[in-house]
Amino acid sequence: MSERKKTAILISGRGSNMSALISAAIDPRFPAEIALVVSNVPEAPGLARAEEFGIATAVVDHKEFAGDREAFERALDAILKDNGIEIVALAGFMRLLTPYLVNAWSNRLINIHPALLPSFKGLATHERALEEGVKLHGATVHFVSAEMDDGPIIIQGAVPVLDNDTPETLGKRVLEIEHQIYPKALELVASGGVKLRERRVVFTDNETEDTSARGFVSPLSR
Repeated sequence: MSERKKTAILISGRGSNMSALISAAIDPRFPAEIALVVSNVPEAPGLARAEEFGIATAVVDHKEFAGDREAFERALDAILKDNGIEIVALAGFMRLLTPYLVNAWSNRLINIHPALLPSFKGLATHERALEEGVKLHGATVHFVSAEMDDGPIIIQGAVPVLDNDTPETLGKRVLEIEHQIYPKALELVASGGVKLRERRVVFTDNETEDTSARGFVSPLSR
């Protein structure tokens, strides 16, 4: 097996998707090694969770940079490089990134968003999905671009929107699908199972019939 890709996870809170990625990477056959967890919030609960797994952690507090977003990102970039990181996964990292960091980690920076992009970019995705009356909602893992919640889509997963759903019940089911698709997306990126062709993600194994490896996870049953 080829050497596992050293991966950093960036968080701002409890790190639910971080835990899903760590759990997947415990398997030595998984092509990514979670080598570092970094938070911009010193008291983020996810830091303690990462330490329980024996993973190195670091804090780059954005409040110490007086609103200078690029200076914050340069400090973050330095920590990533000092730790030999090869892939960066955003997992509830509540900072808008500038072109500096996006360009520095081009095609190596991925994010998960709780909606079926390009629909419902930004916040309050579950509330907006219910307001619009969509019948399917879900989550998307994508390469990060300089625009918010934008970039080539790696994999998506969908759940049905039920008549009696609230933002909370819908969000709970979407979170379950997030925990399925994010490890799969990281596996694809770390193994070289996907590549970019202009703004489209294409799969390097064109013979697979596994739909979960082809960018879509079927809706969960009711």
